[in-house]
Amino acid sequence: MTLTEGILALLDSRSFGSIWFWLLLALVWSLAARKVVGVPYDVVQQVRRMPQDANDDAAAFQLLDWLSLTLPRWRLAGVEGVLMLFVATFAFSALFLLGFVYGLEMAQALVLLILPFVALFPVELRLARKLTPLVEAAGAGELSVDEAARRAARLMRRHRAGVTVVSILVVVITTYRGALWFLAHPFGF
Repeated sequence: MTLTEGILALLDSRSFGSIWFWLLLALVWSLAARKVVGVPYDVVQQVRRMPQDANDDAAAFQLLDWLSLTLPRWRLAGVEGVLMLFVATFAFSALFLLGFVYGLEMAQALVLLILPFVALFPVELRLARKLTPLVEAAGAGELSVDEAARRAARLMRRHRAGVTVVSILVVVITTYRGALWFLAHPFGF
């Protein structure tokens, strides 16, 4: 095998038979679990370790600061939301048809990679809408900083647990689909 053939074999476009697809799947889901609405999860964990009798703890300020920076990015105006929904629906429908009606392996792999994120996006938007009043109440002095941070961290931990469950299911379903593909196409085509 020449060097060129070796490189082409390494960069093979077959999805389920390529190590790159499986590495990408693992990387995407490990990165998805590292942040909740743009906030690193270790910042959320620091709030969990705060003493119960803490008053204006630095971890609480840090979480609320992160949230005040990331939450405005989750706001969608009516026109933006409709346009985003239209484009995403069109692109995802085209991929789905190419993959599962016309049998293109790459399109099937992309659907299995993207579908969970499409399903999680509205859940993240809802979480951002729940967190925004907490940050605003802490900023206005209606709620103590520590209490707002504890409530926000509780919501964010619950969300991350859901993302973890979804990621496990996605990897299992994708592996199952890949195994079915290999059984139906033992020589890769």
